Amino acid sequence: MPAYKFEALDASGRTTSGLIEADNAKAARAQLRQQKLVPLEVQAVVADAAESAAGLALRRKVFSATGLAIWTRQLAGLVTSGLPLERALTALADEAEDLRQRELVAHLRSEVNAGSSFAKALATAPREFDEIYRAVVAAGEQSGNLGLVLEKLADDLEERQALRGRLVSAALYPAIVSLVAVVIVVFLVTYVVPQVASVFSGSKQALPFLTVAMLAISGFVRQWGWLAALLIAAGFGLLALMLRNEAFRERFDAAWLRLPLIGRLARGYNAARFAGTLAMLAGAGVPILKALQAAAETLNNRALRADALDALVQVREGAPLAAALAGKKRFPGLLAMFSRLGEQTGTLPQMLQRAANQLGQEVQRRALQMATILEPLLIVVMGVVVMLIVLAVLLPIIQLNSWVR
Repeated sequence: MPAYKFEALDASGRTTSGLIEADNAKAARAQLRQQKLVPLEVQAVVADAAESAAGLALRRKVFSATGLAIWTRQLAGLVTSGLPLERALTALADEAEDLRQRELVAHLRSEVNAGSSFAKALATAPREFDEIYRAVVAAGEQSGNLGLVLEKLADDLEERQALRGRLVSAALYPAIVSLVAVVIVVFLVTYVVPQVASVFSGSKQALPFLTVAMLAISGFVRQWGWLAALLIAAGFGLLALMLRNEAFRERFDAAWLRLPLIGRLARGYNAARFAGTLAMLAGAGVPILKALQAAAETLNNRALRADALDALVQVREGAPLAAALAGKKRFPGLLAMFSRLGEQTGTLPQMLQRAANQLGQEVQRRALQMATILEPLLIVVMGVVVMLIVLAVLLPIIQLNSWVR
């Protein structure tokens, strides 16, 4: 039964709004009149999947990454406690503070009431619930353990968000220091150095080499800095356009993985995400081929994604998962080793989850090490640059004092 949001007047003339379920808009207005309300506006929350995709494409997502994990955890708790899915969705819709979230959950509830499975209801909002989310839910419904599967899904979402948050935190301080350093250096070069140099412009004495070099840099930045910034921006724009080409993107991502430090972090992060998703899907009862396909789609790195899809082809042809992954040198060897142990002992999901945990911890450790090294290194580099600028300003003054004596 579709859900409708309404705005109406009550008996005292006050405006009220909310959600109501009815077969059509006319029936919704009739229900409002039965409740002694005068309907002003009645509008379907989501008319169909096509309208939902078209309407939401231009708007921000209803659930943030953290919000989706919290909502999934709440739904899992309600379902695990024995509450029917429809009543659990009703409770979440009533408790939702955000109007768009309330409308989305009400739409899901109406789809479930109409006879659709929960996974099919989620498929009407593909922008909010990706293919992996829907596949896990479908597996939970088929196995009759929806609450347990939702708990695992919430765990996976929280772990993924925590890993991403730690990586962002590790990179935030060096990024801020770098930005502040660039702003200070540009200010000194474009404003302070020319002001001081103007004092010695009338002098016929030769300026020190460092001062002359700094004045040349200052002149270039003041005259051509805008052009250099424009060329850099154009270069990034051109790179973004070229990355839309799949062949170029795959070569670029492969080269990115070969970088000394960043490449290793990228390999570990993508492998951890791949192993965690594969473990969750396999543990939920999703067939291994479908799980591999979905896990490969989560990889941002196109080179690793190509390797994962090639491993999928090998598994489809009868090869063990461990052997297929072992032949892909871009994936860490730890992943193939735990896959082999899982296949030999019949505990593949558990072993894959262990691999994901170890890879994630290794990525966090390396990221923190890099941040720990970068922080003092950036400060030292910034100090050296500022010292050179200060020396370029002070050397003519020192030289002038020696001439006066």
